[in-house]
Amino acid sequence: MDDDKTLDSKQTIRVRANLVNTYFSVRDKGGYLTGLHKDDCQVFENKEPQTIRNFTQEKTLPLTIGILLDTSGSQMNVLPLEKEAGSTFLKDMITPKDEAFLLSFDINVDLLSDYTSSTRELRRAMDKAEINTGAGTGSVTGNSTPKGTLLYDAVYLAAHDKLRQEAGRKVLVLLTDGGDQGSQVKLREAIEAAQKSNAIIYVILISDAGFYSGGGFNIGLNGASEMDRLTKETGGRLINIGHNGNKLDDAFAQISDELRTQYLLSYVPKTPELDGTFRTINITCGKDARVQARKGYYAVKESLE
Repeated sequence: MDDDKTLDSKQTIRVRANLVNTYFSVRDKGGYLTGLHKDDCQVFENKEPQTIRNFTQEKTLPLTIGILLDTSGSQMNVLPLEKEAGSTFLKDMITPKDEAFLLSFDINVDLLSDYTSSTRELRRAMDKAEINTGAGTGSVTGNSTPKGTLLYDAVYLAAHDKLRQEAGRKVLVLLTDGGDQGSQVKLREAIEAAQKSNAIIYVILISDAGFYSGGGFNIGLNGASEMDRLTKETGGRLINIGHNGNKLDDAFAQISDELRTQYLLSYVPKTPELDGTFRTINITCGKDARVQARKGYYAVKESLE
């Protein structure tokens, strides 16, 4: 993608530390584990054990959240529910030290609200989101023949343009039925952008029963499978609520619970060369514990922008 086809973003200067930082949560049959220590877990890079340098539970670290709203025709009847539940989620999660932004995606990708800690501003922006099925000018990715739902373009732009320059915990929450039509980038590129920005992606999969019963295109298992891949490879999770908009609040509650019980693990790789390759990460915290973390990272040089 061309560098000049970007959303506006804050310019910050980052100095690279020779550390790999990974956020993760741990569950067993009883729920989330919140009392773990460094000696309780192991981390492997490309199957080679690494030495954990830092291990903390991140209850107070600043959080940057991007909400991505699907405003294509297939979301006509569920969009009001999404806006209400999304606004409530942000009101509960955002503190003065946190920030959030809001994107909508349909035949275009639009920035409805740039970074702000004001939940009032975010609610106003959320309320302005509208279904768009008509002709447009194209995505900000440069797609000159817009059509359908530019889901992958939206993820790429949110991760690459908005989150890559940010520090701390970075989360994207998508509300969509999982269908992409017309994006310039592919699913793999969207995932790569999220991995390079160390962003965790959650997808709340919701569909409009009326749209599908009326003959609309049913995304079905294919869309769900792709959204599952998008979330798992970035350390997030897919929450499929089907046609039941009443489950939206519960889906957001699950995400809130995970964010409030995350750990941060850091290590210096035994292979320090920044050769651009993808390095797999595997974290274990006991045989009965299930770890939710990103699958790996790209060992690329950080530029000062």
